[in-house]
Amino acid sequence: MIINIAELLGASKILSAGIATVGVAGSGAGIGIIFGAFLVAVSRHPELEQQLFPYVILGFALCESMAIFSLGMAFLLLYQ
Repeated sequence: MIINIAELLGASKILSAGIATVGVAGSGAGIGIIFGAFLVAVSRHPELEQQLFPYVILGFALCESMAIFSLGMAFLLLYQ
């Protein structure tokens, strides 16, 4: 059995890109936790909504940036 190096390289690119996109699932879970905690906090203390909302948006942006970075890394691994 002869192993073709080009096929092996293509398979490893696809596998590594799939592994790199695991960060997107973590980002989705983090965003769900952030907004769930915000809803609980606002339901307990509605007067704090305006004070807590900027922290929620900051947490959302940080979680979403990790998803964008992991997708960018996956595309770099695929098309490099």
